[in-house]
Amino acid sequence: MNEQDLNCSGNCDSCTSGDCEHATVTLTLDDGSILECAILTIFEAEGREYIALLPLDDGQVSEDGEVYLYRYKEENGQPTLENIEDDDEYEIAADAFDEFMDEQEFEEMDDEEES
Repeated sequence: MNEQDLNCSGNCDSCTSGDCEHATVTLTLDDGSILECAILTIFEAEGREYIALLPLDDGQVSEDGEVYLYRYKEENGQPTLENIEDDDEYEIAADAFDEFMDEQEFEEMDDEEES
């Protein structure tokens, strides 16, 4: 990944925190192609922050269900994404993301039972 832009197509203050359903990241990949992704969440694992991105096809969620994980940092108020080069670090981030998704699924089931 060469560069990225974090955008919001909605009206909210929390887009860079991953709390906005309209938040997107536009990635310029190494081959020069452009890929727009929805921000699923920004999460922490072992003292580092990561971001989970869901690729979009023409503004719609991609059918393949693939999720991209990147290291996330803010420097001088600007968010930046970095590739995760180390397999062990990637496993740590992937496990933390899986736990986050499990918690979300549990909360949704709990909310449905309360309704």
